[in-house]
Amino acid sequence: MLLARTALLWLFVAAVFACVLFADFLPLPFGDYASQRFTLVGLSAAVVTVCAAVLVKRYGLRAFKDCGPAFFVASAFIILSWPFSGAQHVWVEPGMYAVFFLGFVLAGSLSGRGGQTSSWVVAIVYVGAAAVALYGGSTITVYLFALSDGVTNLSDYIPWGFVSIRYWSHIATWLIPLMPLAVLVGPFKDERLWRFFVALGTALWWWVVFLSTSRGTMLGLAFGVLLVIVLLGRSALPWLKIVIQHLIYGGLVWALLSGIVPWLLLDEVNIRALKTDSSGRMPLFIEALSMSFENFPFGMGPQSWLTHAVLTDEYERSPKFAHPHNMYLMWAAEYGWLLISALLVLVAQASRLFWRRRREARSHGGSQLALPLAGFTASVSSALLHAGVSAVFIAPGSMMVGFVVLSTFWAIIAADALPHKSEMPLGRALSAGSVGLLLGLICYVWLSEVANYHKAMDSDQQFYFDNVPEGRLPRFWFHGNFPRRSELMPR
Repeated sequence: MLLARTALLWLFVAAVFACVLFADFLPLPFGDYASQRFTLVGLSAAVVTVCAAVLVKRYGLRAFKDCGPAFFVASAFIILSWPFSGAQHVWVEPGMYAVFFLGFVLAGSLSGRGGQTSSWVVAIVYVGAAAVALYGGSTITVYLFALSDGVTNLSDYIPWGFVSIRYWSHIATWLIPLMPLAVLVGPFKDERLWRFFVALGTALWWWVVFLSTSRGTMLGLAFGVLLVIVLLGRSALPWLKIVIQHLIYGGLVWALLSGIVPWLLLDEVNIRALKTDSSGRMPLFIEALSMSFENFPFGMGPQSWLTHAVLTDEYERSPKFAHPHNMYLMWAAEYGWLLISALLVLVAQASRLFWRRRREARSHGGSQLALPLAGFTASVSSALLHAGVSAVFIAPGSMMVGFVVLSTFWAIIAADALPHKSEMPLGRALSAGSVGLLLGLICYVWLSEVANYHKAMDSDQQFYFDNVPEGRLPRFWFHGNFPRRSELMPR
């Protein structure tokens, strides 16, 4: 039974990474972006339903005691959307966020209480490292084709497989801090060939970060590493040593592939400049902040960023996006500062759980806990900072990878393993079945609305591209500017 669960976990993680990094090679029915969104909502709904039922089956309703803040956040998304229930497809996005936040906490709690945390860590890290190496190797193929065509502006082609550099950079922010763990934990940690491929794959990802000048990733990773050093100190030094090694290797690869090789072959070097301005984000931030105070503290409703009348002159004159490039301001604008308060409750719980694990990790003999704690803390904190300047929690690929990373992080910091009896009272069996049935029914209704939203969006595309001069603005779907302001909708 344990072997079957472990195999299922590895397959689940492999499916996530394949869908995110190698979607171009998969026969996806709705295109990369929409298929990733359907996969995200389907998997997260299934995780919520199954994990909730299994927790009740094993431990009774007391298992939900430590999940209270997650239920609070999920309920806040739904309750704060209720006053706008007459709007088009209003339940799609709040439902997604509700199952996302509730799902990773339930999955992490189930893993932690079941004593399977180490299995989760190894699965995520090893599958992630293999995916990183494979993607890096494929990038070299794209690089060689670009050079053979005389292309020097490599950032037009690399990273590949994503509609925007930003969406790849979200994945890099989640994964790069985890790569050192692939040579510090697990069965292959002392295998030289494995260590070589992990180092090479991570170096190639660092090269793409430098090549694309992904400032959000750079700032996020710097913050995450610094936070781990401050919080975990000497116990994180083995992890930090590998991080620095990978960074140095990445710098050398960047100098070779972006500088020396193009100069030798093409007699030209084209290095993308690192911007120091806000890239047009400041008017978006100001607009979102203004929205958050329009109906303080309740917000203007789900997707109101798309449908509201513009409030500030700066945003009126600036390029339009389907989100303000700041998740926290977007949530404050659409769901209100009450939702931000609910999220802070969840963050406070995570901080308290982390602090307890930190004491264990820094104690004598806590090295086995310190290394995963360092890697996953850096990953999560980097992504949370990156979310302040980009759509980390909108892009479906980022949310899928983030879901498995956050689930494992929660498993690391969650409650200790609890024994559960194979014998199950009838009352608990009925409770587990009822919880699973209720959540499954709710998720089915919500998923049906997601499917209806996709059909409506697909039908809108012809009118939009013929009549609305705003271009493609990805959000929930790749054609994300739907619904929008009434004057821009079909009569």
